[in-house]
Amino acid sequence: MSTFLENLEQTIVSGFGSLESQQDFRTPEFEEFNGKPDSLFFSDGQRRIDFVLVYEDESRKETNKKGSNEKQRRKRRAYESNLICDGLQLEATRSLLDDKLVFVKVHAPWEVLCTYAEIMHIKLPLKPNDLKTRSSAFDNFNWFTKVLQVDESIIKPEQEFFTAPFEKNRMNDFYIQDRDTFFNPATRSRIVYFILSRIKYQVRDNVKKFGINKLVSSGIYKAAFPLHDCSFSSPSEDLSCPNERYLLYREWAHPRSIYKKQPLDLIRKYYGEKIGIYFAWLGYYTQMLLLAAVVGVACFLYGYFNQNNCTWSKEVCDPDIGGKIIMCPQCDKLCPFWKLNITCESSKKLCLFDSFGTLVFAVFMGVWVTLFLEFWKRRQAELEYEWDTVELQQEEQARPEYEARCTHVVINEITQEEERIPFTTWGKCIRITLCASAVFFWILLIIASVIGIIVYRLSVFIVFSAKLPKNLNGTDPIQKYLTPQMATSITASLISFIIIMILNTIYEKVAIMITNFELPRTQTDYENSLTMKMFLFQFVNYYSSCFYIAFFKGKFVGYPGDPVYWLGKYRNEECDPGGCLLELTTQLIIIMGGKAIWNNIQEVLLPWVMNLIGRCRTVSGAEKKTPRWEQDYHLQPMGKLGLFYEYLEMIIQFGFVTLFVASFPLAPLLALVNNILEIRVDAWKLTTQYRRMVPEKAQDIGAWQPIMQGIAILAVVTNAMIIAFTSDMIPRLVYYWSFSIPPYGDHPHYTMEGYINNTLSYFNVADFKSKSKENPYTELGDYTACRYRDFRYPPGHPQEYKHNIYYWHVIAAKLAFIIVMEHIIYSVKFFISYAIPDVSKSTKSKIRREKYLTQKLLHENHLKDMTKNMGVIAERMIAVVDNNLRPKSD
Repeated sequence: MSTFLENLEQTIVSGFGSLESQQDFRTPEFEEFNGKPDSLFFSDGQRRIDFVLVYEDESRKETNKKGSNEKQRRKRRAYESNLICDGLQLEATRSLLDDKLVFVKVHAPWEVLCTYAEIMHIKLPLKPNDLKTRSSAFDNFNWFTKVLQVDESIIKPEQEFFTAPFEKNRMNDFYIQDRDTFFNPATRSRIVYFILSRIKYQVRDNVKKFGINKLVSSGIYKAAFPLHDCSFSSPSEDLSCPNERYLLYREWAHPRSIYKKQPLDLIRKYYGEKIGIYFAWLGYYTQMLLLAAVVGVACFLYGYFNQNNCTWSKEVCDPDIGGKIIMCPQCDKLCPFWKLNITCESSKKLCLFDSFGTLVFAVFMGVWVTLFLEFWKRRQAELEYEWDTVELQQEEQARPEYEARCTHVVINEITQEEERIPFTTWGKCIRITLCASAVFFWILLIIASVIGIIVYRLSVFIVFSAKLPKNLNGTDPIQKYLTPQMATSITASLISFIIIMILNTIYEKVAIMITNFELPRTQTDYENSLTMKMFLFQFVNYYSSCFYIAFFKGKFVGYPGDPVYWLGKYRNEECDPGGCLLELTTQLIIIMGGKAIWNNIQEVLLPWVMNLIGRCRTVSGAEKKTPRWEQDYHLQPMGKLGLFYEYLEMIIQFGFVTLFVASFPLAPLLALVNNILEIRVDAWKLTTQYRRMVPEKAQDIGAWQPIMQGIAILAVVTNAMIIAFTSDMIPRLVYYWSFSIPPYGDHPHYTMEGYINNTLSYFNVADFKSKSKENPYTELGDYTACRYRDFRYPPGHPQEYKHNIYYWHVIAAKLAFIIVMEHIIYSVKFFISYAIPDVSKSTKSKIRREKYLTQKLLHENHLKDMTKNMGVIAERMIAVVDNNLRPKSD
């Protein structure tokens, strides 16, 4: 078999001889070609390079395992021979920098492109689009928006066409002016990759093994990729090169273009619709964040300028009020009594976020997120029409990995014909059960880590309480800013962030393994399944600590004489006297900021360093002489999942911006700044540091759309509950409006004076239930009573230490607020969703108009062909009849 393949290879590989037996690859044609490093053609200068395969020549390795290398060589020869038999043309050349590397260039001839374009249902131009675009309402402001637009003299607008799925028997109906340009480079690469993914290289036990992905993952090939068209830093010397990579770097990825709109049509043309739709969505999300950031900053400034009018903060800081209030210890043995005014600084900071402006902003964000999602649907529908992806779902093919496992034969219920499937119904149920169990296990692992952080908080709080200064006067500069609560919160947030990153890194690999085991049929099904698994994990991983601080911490603590214990050992953690809102804000800042820094290190610094190391290993100055395929090989591979992690990063950020925005109005501003940089960083990374990705079609952003809709619905509930239960807004409003109702107060006018005293209950020190024989608090001061944050009856009351009537009124007000706020926002959201259609009227008209014209065009051409054929047949029949009627000569 091996001899047969070698003979076949020597026979059919033209212009090069055997792909591996040839020792000197530097033919005269190669030497001449090497002088043009940006050339995208074979050595003949005619056939375009549509794909490049790279492998390492086993005969030149230092450590040569003969048996293993022979198996790899045999699989590679079989694969390349099958490629040639399928119509592709190959040409190999050896690396200039490393003679062990061999580059196999792949070219798809015209017939192959036409055949597979029909198989893949690729839409191609029929005729130029003559529909006039409606004038925009913003045309009068062209003088202003022109500064933000890409210069059309540099990046020329793409000509629009009416398109239809390609059919070889109707080739004359399509707009073919030049065969070399009819299939653009992105389409050519997509077709070739489709072929490479479905060519077999081995048959074992009646099971076909095929696909370039398996060959690359098993090391038979080192890489497989399409070529960039030129260097990003300078245009190509070849006049036929469009220099699209250079234009993208100059007008999109370069820092000086940070204020310009993205050239989405060129991005789509060069990288494909899948990457184009990501940058379109990210750009639209960033534009909408601008409005949210402006309103958020306005609400923050409202709190900033009104913090001097914050009566309850003044009372905390007042030496005659907060300085004389003795607070109860917050742990059993080592925690001292403390004065309320040591929390003065944190109460001032809390005034910035816990204000009426925060309530307004939370309501606004509930409406904003609906506007964003609805208008994005309209924008997405426009892109579907412009990029010919309206009926994409009908074109999608099964994944090669799925087809390779189709060994079970069943009868299709619809066609009543035999078809192959990878496993039976029971097998599918077993796989789904195992996958769900694995995901559930990892979610439980995250919950266990959160519990570990809670235990850390409970135990370390005691240490900080014992070690930090115990100056009851509250005048120590360190004590003003570094309270036990603040020290515990910051360290716990940092540790939580580290654990999040570690678990995230591990689970990414586990989720891919689980999804591969599940074996989805199409690439869309695969990505949607992986998306749901990853997001479910990330949701619990990133948000669990925030949910704990917002809705559980300090809610079930009991009171000083009868505290609640975790695991029967650790006393439940209490909030700062001002509440847990400031701690939730701190947690959000650390996680959002830390995540942005970490992602930039991974996305920018890491590939840049790897490419720098790779260039240092090459000969100095050789990069300018090496051909394009070798320069691209030394770039970083993008990865199988493409921009999946970019989507995931932005969706997690979207959750932070919407779910907990009531605690941090500046979150949209931070997200806006991050996204402006993120667009250009991702653009720079794609154009300069990574190999060109295989262009892929995509109709929308996939499973991320319903995920965002779920987050939007949940955000209304979380923000309403944060305002009701985490902040002190509702208790303050109840106190403010009930000033004349006993026992709340007896004030001559509406005021917040006395609020702090009203929110603190009394406890008799003699009622402490110490587990030790000695009272551990008598050494720290001679106090008969202390205060704690709650609404309970004082000692000596018939219902001492029970919740008073004010507590139940506040609870009722909180529940009423949640119900009213949710119903108002949900009603507005429903009205907006109903009032704004997913597809604009103009886009619907364009879609219907294009369908009508394309059908009419194809139908008329078909009728013309039929009429022409009928005319020819009629002429021949008349000729035959005339011939039969003509008198025969004697």
